[in-house]
Amino acid sequence: METVTTRAEAARASVQTQPRAGATPPKPSGTTDGAGAASGSVMSLRERWWAVFDLRIGALPLPVYLALVAILAAMTHNGKLAADLPTGIALVAVGGFTCAELAKRIPWVRHIGATSIFAAFIPSAMVYYGLMPAPVTKAVTTFTKSSNFLYLFIAAIIVGSVLSMDRRTLVKGFVRIFIPLASGSFVAAIVGTSVGTALGLEAKQAFFYIVVPIMAGGVGEGALPLSAGYAQILGVEQGPLFAQALSAAMLGNISAICLAGLLSYLGTRKPKLTGNGQLTVTPAGEALAAQDESSQSFDASSLAAAGGTAIALYLLGVLSHQWFNWPAPVVMLVFVVIAQLFQIVSPRVRGGARFMYSFFSTAVTYPLMFAISVAMTPWGEIVTAFHWINIVTAVSTVLSLAVTGFVVAKWVGMYRVEAAIVNVTHSGLGGTGDVAILTAANRMALMPFAQIATRIGGAIVVMTSLAAFSYWH
Repeated sequence: METVTTRAEAARASVQTQPRAGATPPKPSGTTDGAGAASGSVMSLRERWWAVFDLRIGALPLPVYLALVAILAAMTHNGKLAADLPTGIALVAVGGFTCAELAKRIPWVRHIGATSIFAAFIPSAMVYYGLMPAPVTKAVTTFTKSSNFLYLFIAAIIVGSVLSMDRRTLVKGFVRIFIPLASGSFVAAIVGTSVGTALGLEAKQAFFYIVVPIMAGGVGEGALPLSAGYAQILGVEQGPLFAQALSAAMLGNISAICLAGLLSYLGTRKPKLTGNGQLTVTPAGEALAAQDESSQSFDASSLAAAGGTAIALYLLGVLSHQWFNWPAPVVMLVFVVIAQLFQIVSPRVRGGARFMYSFFSTAVTYPLMFAISVAMTPWGEIVTAFHWINIVTAVSTVLSLAVTGFVVAKWVGMYRVEAAIVNVTHSGLGGTGDVAILTAANRMALMPFAQIATRIGGAIVVMTSLAAFSYWH
């Protein structure tokens, strides 16, 4: 019986292996197709290459990143590194994404905004200590200052984020943000001055030369007019006063970046405390309506229209600055809020603005921070401010802003993490500081509210402080 069964099974197996009429016999494993290559092995190699190509350094595919590094190094060696648009983009992209990737590999530190700190300050230190090749420094500096793409970035982020918001959420946010901001400024002034005085500084020194510059709104709108006012009142040179104010502002900005990173990490550990970039607490019905409104389709022409809208609004702000000396980003912010409130912009262009915001926040942030660090961040001024008394005073000031925003947020219907992050942008270095702080917090959607805290809050601090200084000096 066993022999019969075995023979029957063998017969069935032989029948199954016979090719059907008209069927193509299977190819031996080593044969090739008409193209002369083993199709199975070609697809395997291609897929492996695609897997390598999908590895990213920032937004750059790994092979493209390595190719750019080699090409830029060769140009630098030959002394022919240009400062034109393509070369400048390549330089800042490679530099910014390299800094961010290095920071992401550091345990624990990455939770306190290490990516922003590396991109914003490491290149500046390399320039100061002569570690960056001179042709690279010259090309990046020329490209950054001639293109002025910081304000292109801010325009795209502000217009994109505002036009992506639900109108009711927008109104609630702009009306309510002044409460935690004003409360935080008041508490930070008291705490920062008290800490500085307790550490041996005079109260006037701690308040006017450390606390006030931290909340003055940056360099151009803060440290410069503040030091000019001090110099005029005292009848002295502005230079030393500007250096002192700038040092304090730098310390405040670094403290704000670290705190923003910690607040973001807190949001991941305690999801109930954060809106993940949304400032005000929105009921479920309104959230669904906002989601339906934001689901508009768009095409490439809509993206181009959104970009044109952003540039037009920015130039309108520049014109207002030329005529009335109003800050351009604030004017731009006011007009884009009006456009969203009255639905002046079509839904399709708003969809393009949403994509524009996503692109700039993803692909441009770290290259921009690298460029600003090389071209505009004075590492020498930061080093001179690294005195432990100044550091503790600055940290206590910024921490007071964050804690006050965190506490007050619950009373005004805001998410605590987002309110605290907006409050710490009050100690940012203008637009560059806002970019670094919000990048560390992974909350770039808060840029419109950060501009209010930095620009309007800073202007109020400068005006009131100069009035008080003229009275008490």
